[in-house]
Amino acid sequence: MFLLFFAEMWERFSYYGMRAILIFYLTKHFLLVEDRAYLLYGAYTSLVYITPVIGGYLADRFLGPRKAVLAGGVFIASGHFLIALTEGPGGADPLFLNGFYIALASIIVGTGFLKANISVLVGELYPRDDARRDPAFSIFYMGINAGGAIGPVVCGVLGETVGWSWGFGAAGVGMLLGLVVFVWLKPWLMGKGEPPRPQQLRQPVVAGISREWMIYLGGILGVAAVWMMIAHAEALGYALLIFGVLTVAYILWRAVFILPPVDRDRIMAALFLIALNPLFWGLFEQAGSSLNVFTDRNVDRSVLGLTIPASVFQSVNSVFIILLAPLFAILWTWLDKRRLEPSSPAKFGFGLILCGAGFLVLVAGAAAAGENLTPVIFVFLIYLFHTMAELCFSPVGLSAMTRLSVPSMVGLLMGTWFLAMAAGNFIAGLIARATGGGEGAGVAQVLDIYSRIGWFAMVVGGAVLLVAPWITKLMHLDTLGAAIARPNDGEGQK
Repeated sequence: MFLLFFAEMWERFSYYGMRAILIFYLTKHFLLVEDRAYLLYGAYTSLVYITPVIGGYLADRFLGPRKAVLAGGVFIASGHFLIALTEGPGGADPLFLNGFYIALASIIVGTGFLKANISVLVGELYPRDDARRDPAFSIFYMGINAGGAIGPVVCGVLGETVGWSWGFGAAGVGMLLGLVVFVWLKPWLMGKGEPPRPQQLRQPVVAGISREWMIYLGGILGVAAVWMMIAHAEALGYALLIFGVLTVAYILWRAVFILPPVDRDRIMAALFLIALNPLFWGLFEQAGSSLNVFTDRNVDRSVLGLTIPASVFQSVNSVFIILLAPLFAILWTWLDKRRLEPSSPAKFGFGLILCGAGFLVLVAGAAAAGENLTPVIFVFLIYLFHTMAELCFSPVGLSAMTRLSVPSMVGLLMGTWFLAMAAGNFIAGLIARATGGGEGAGVAQVLDIYSRIGWFAMVVGGAVLLVAPWITKLMHLDTLGAAIARPNDGEGQK
């Protein structure tokens, strides 16, 4: 657990550090108009959650989670260093802009190998019916956000005050540190996450190249494909919809025609939770785009006499996670012992309500300020509400995916969880574009959009609480222990 905590901490340092300055890099360095910048931001953050579907499948069938995580780290570090080396003189120069797209593509492909599979490794540490799973994922989530807290401060300050290449270069160093730790402490995994069929992985496929290296070469080709998708971000929404429909259709086909009834019900419950992902992350991920720009332009960022760069506020969510994750882990364990713990669907409902409340608090604070800048306390408050929402949503969802899946589909289902997050991130880009910026008369438009999505989230959250008991029945929590002992997941039983 310590190894995975530390490796993921540095990977998140690189991701959140880079994300904190990305929207400003696009608008202040490449001088892109806000509509284009928001769309590219949404395309990037959605693609980093699409590729885990492929990475999860490759790990399930061939690589195993450990090798997939290692390969992903190499691609991610390479992408960050490439951004640092291709900064250019500024302005939308096609040469440097396309170099930037290639670097983003490398990070996206690397995240596909790494993101879902490191969560699968955490799931392998605990039996499916172990009450410690949700608390363990909350602690793992705290490790993620330790990197998320440090990254925006280091990369944000370096990027906005010293130079953009310094900020992105620091993100690359963070990922490199994560790789070193993961390789150095490999024995601590005690054989977890190894390839399912090592001999098959070593077999030559083409021109004496093994299947393992063919996968890595495919990843390099994937960088070129993703580069084209970023360059044509407008079409990504359609591709995302088609890919999502095909993935869910495949899971439904296996659930209906291959799995036994209990496992089929669990997969249906997992798909219900996955379906809530796009809404939650579409709202939550305003943090790096429209909320980041709003903080830069319309918030009094003076703290103790210092004007804090807007990108640094991206660390506030992660700091709250670090402070609150242990409390939530203790809370869930305490309630479980008294048989009062809310079900996973109910936690999702509470998460949506808290997410909506965060937007309404910020809107109220901005309205009270009138013509003046919004007091910084309201930025802290929206992050507080959204952090509590995230703790009801993300670690609980990660745990539910590994708990409700069958062994041969766990990587695929975890990848689909991230695919739904990808849809949410793309929706977040569209919502950010609808805010229309953040200066002058645009402030009223931002607050109007925030008010609408805030109330919508609260209504949907209440509806989820109403149907939560029925979804919980589909999870068959009383027989999870028996599922562990089954020799297979139902394939060949029909």
